[in-house]
Amino acid sequence: MSPEVASSRPEVLLCQVMQLGTWEDFRLARELFGEAAIKDALLHAPPGILDKRSWNFWNLFYGSVPIPPMPVRPLP
Repeated sequence: MSPEVASSRPEVLLCQVMQLGTWEDFRLARELFGEAAIKDALLHAPPGILDKRSWNFWNLFYGSVPIPPMPVRPLP
């Protein structure tokens, strides 16, 4: 992802960190973007970025109980 795309769609970048990053990557993202941005990214996660395990983990981490359904792509 180019820096231009990442800066225009921070929710995608933050969800990728939650899916693929290490704990240190997450801590750095939280420091740079803030807790509210990460919670917002999870709330508005684009479909297909987070797998079920990560979706469940981060929703539990942020206290979203019951866990909401995963985002899905609408079919035409």
